[in-house]
Amino acid sequence: MKLPEAFSLQMQHILGEEYQAFVESLSAPTPVTVRLNQRKKTTDPVITQGNVAWHADAHYLAERPVFTLDPAFHAGAYYVQEASSMFVAEAIRQTTDLNKSLKVMDLCAAPGGKSTLLASLINDKSLLVANEVIKSRVGVLKENLEKWGFPNYIVSNHDPEEMIDLEGFFDVVLTDAPCSGEGLFRKDPNAMNEWSENNVQLCCARQKRILQAAAMLVAPGGILCYSTCTYNEKENELNAQWLTQVADFEHIKLKIPAEWGIVERKFGYQFFPHKVRGEGFYLSVFRKTRGEQQEARGKIKLNRLPQKKVEVLKEWLQTPDVFEYFEKPDGQIVAIPTHLSNEYAVLFRALHKRSSGLEIGQFKGNDFIPSHDLALSTAIAKDLPAVELSKEDALKFLKRENLGVDLSEQPKGWLLARYQGLNLGFMKVIGNRINNYLPKEWRIRMEILE
Repeated sequence: MKLPEAFSLQMQHILGEEYQAFVESLSAPTPVTVRLNQRKKTTDPVITQGNVAWHADAHYLAERPVFTLDPAFHAGAYYVQEASSMFVAEAIRQTTDLNKSLKVMDLCAAPGGKSTLLASLINDKSLLVANEVIKSRVGVLKENLEKWGFPNYIVSNHDPEEMIDLEGFFDVVLTDAPCSGEGLFRKDPNAMNEWSENNVQLCCARQKRILQAAAMLVAPGGILCYSTCTYNEKENELNAQWLTQVADFEHIKLKIPAEWGIVERKFGYQFFPHKVRGEGFYLSVFRKTRGEQQEARGKIKLNRLPQKKVEVLKEWLQTPDVFEYFEKPDGQIVAIPTHLSNEYAVLFRALHKRSSGLEIGQFKGNDFIPSHDLALSTAIAKDLPAVELSKEDALKFLKRENLGVDLSEQPKGWLLARYQGLNLGFMKVIGNRINNYLPKEWRIRMEILE
């Protein structure tokens, strides 16, 4: 691998005599890791090649399969995520009381890997906001969170500097900032082609702007996690030091076993591919020492669903009484946890480009049409009519093709398509046919050979 000369000199300065081992590691195969979703356990466990040391639910695979051809992947049973980046969960675990009802922000969230990581970390009384500034990336973020199934989330599409009304609101803010991508050279050759010293400077300036906005969002005593997938000091250590100088934050030291291979710096923790089984990564954790805390208080300005319709919905949810139900102008019904209604109200008022809660469906006359979001949510009732599909039929469902299912054995009306006990989506049995309600934009487009 031919590295940019300026990058080579930089890494020689950082690593010294370890530089050659680092260069050799860039020619080694990229590790493949998946993180299991404990809220969606499959009956067919993933065959793995060892655990990721810093995350109990994360596993290495012997080789990279075609994930598109695994229905469990589409059901949200696991997420394919780079191993080093999962250290975010360990950092928050060491610094935050996860038994509390937390308000958590993933500020630079797409495509959603760290958002699903956070969703698995927090409890069912907590709330996750996943924000992405680039509009074209919001769709994949929402799709990945829908698949993961955690119901208490909002997806927003704002520049962090537009969130002034959320000052002091969040207990945890993760800022996985856009960076020069030095840690991705092995995984993504384009990252190396786009690298330059000038780009590092541009990234550094942008990261400071994002960090300043992120700092504003953290409540007193709350946690700010700053991470990048790069190595240089400008984007990592110097930015972390800068934050402690311009805002009321103190750096937090973590307890890390030496055998993990993570390098401790003055302000953060660095991952190198010759020392860990993962890609390049940097993380620094801070606690806010003082500031104004925003009290969550407000009223949700959506039409409350009439009780008659609420009664219809109750059979569709595991614990229907823990939600309040509202109807959006487009007719879509959203379920919002009652204990978080004030928090949702504050977010609805502050964020204009965002989702509005767990979408569960809409009424067409007296008929209820369930949403795909509900099908994949862990809030869905467990005793709804369902059919367990073979892998072949599950893939046909995901391609929106005709299934080899005996209709005479199925009840008329709504039916969940399942694979290994996991919901894939809704079907409706009408007469002698099945209508597939998988969203068209979600269907598998890959040609599947017999």
